[in-house]
Amino acid sequence: MSELPSKAQFDTICEGFSPDPFNSSSLKADAYVDPRWYQADVAAILAKTWQWVCHVEKLRRPGSYLTTEIAGRPIAVVRDRQGVLRAFYNVCKHRAHHLLTGEGETTRIMCPYHAWVYKLDGQLVRAPETESLTGFDTADICLDQVGVEEFAGFIFVNLDPGARPLSEVSGDLQTEIRHWAPDIDNLTFGHRLTYDIKSNWKNVVDNFLECYHCPTAHKDFCDLVDMDTYKVTTYGIYSSHMAEAGKGANSAYDVSNATVRTHAVWWLWPTTCLMRYPGRSSMIVLNVIPVGPDRTLETYDFFLETPEPDDMELEAIRYLDEVLQREDIDIVESVQRGMNTPAFSQGRIVHDPSGSGKSEHAVHHFHGLVLDAYEMVAP
Repeated sequence: MSELPSKAQFDTICEGFSPDPFNSSSLKADAYVDPRWYQADVAAILAKTWQWVCHVEKLRRPGSYLTTEIAGRPIAVVRDRQGVLRAFYNVCKHRAHHLLTGEGETTRIMCPYHAWVYKLDGQLVRAPETESLTGFDTADICLDQVGVEEFAGFIFVNLDPGARPLSEVSGDLQTEIRHWAPDIDNLTFGHRLTYDIKSNWKNVVDNFLECYHCPTAHKDFCDLVDMDTYKVTTYGIYSSHMAEAGKGANSAYDVSNATVRTHAVWWLWPTTCLMRYPGRSSMIVLNVIPVGPDRTLETYDFFLETPEPDDMELEAIRYLDEVLQREDIDIVESVQRGMNTPAFSQGRIVHDPSGSGKSEHAVHHFHGLVLDAYEMVAP
């Protein structure tokens, strides 16, 4: 594992960035290619922020559980018998074996290594062959809990024991989401797309946060939405991206019968993107999963009115998978290759004071949050 960057390296990575988006450059290329900055990403960002896990429908029933990995660490999220949502490190307190696998329902948590048994609240209740041990009491042992929260129809976890509640640090985000998607809790899973991208995760987020590239790279998208109405607004730890559906025919997918006519998108620091495309009521969750300095996984989960997508949604899924994502993956992989050359250090932020989609002020906002996080781990 690479060491974390030094204070001098932190000072260098900040050069060129200004709080004023009219007079700022982007993050330096080193933040995207140097393994030390990826370690800073893990330690200062991924392990200290709220990370998306699933829709509430997956963990509604007492005994339901799901396993995941956050910042490289195994996590289990469980609804206990009293209906309380809990999250633990998915690690047995005996010999560190994993406890739960995948997802499902259970009445207890039993380690598959030595059959130590825990209640759904994490308390150890049985440890075979320990009756003769001195000073051993199952009541003294409990799984290590991590922060978990239901938020706007979804479940998030945070590994930082000192983290403030997501509902508190996110300002009006939940109110805004529920205004545009009042039925979000009742939507159901319909489809998942997955991608393995040869790029640093910050390039993926940068690309998501601006539509400056859309007229050049996403001509279909520029007909799907009315670019003249595209507005991007930044807040404390999120940004909103709003546009009306296009009024004419487009080559992405047919929205002539859409009941939802607003393209509403939110990015939540650092890796969660929520999207409500024109069509039926729905929500698409893009989860950006950093796995290395130059590798990122993505999942696109489609939550719909019904488990089976309708014809419009099937076309939307096809468009996202076969067109829009292919275009964006080509972009971010090309950018990653360019950042690995001596020809690029950092570029100028392009800012439109009207807040249009053809502006990079949300990218600048993201970069400011990244640098604020880096400062916390620089020795």
